Amino acid sequence: MLGFLLNSKECQEFEYLLKRELEEMLLDFSDKRIDYLVKRAMEERYATLFRMYARLASPNELSKYVRRKTLQQEHLK
Repeated sequence: MLGFLLNSKECQEFEYLLKRELEEMLLDFSDKRIDYLVKRAMEERYATLFRMYARLASPNELSKYVRRKTLQQEHLK
């Protein structure tokens, strides 16, 4: 395990970066041009970033980034 200390400004910037990345990935999940295998890799990365964001965000903020469908359910359609 690795840890680091952030001051308030750095924490806000880190939170902003995570939110921005999560929003981009949510948009990419709905893009039909992206291959299923690529989306699976994205899903793993999304889970990691989501867990990182969960350490900083309130439950209300976190609920905005909860995935509604799993990737396999989308693939079956």
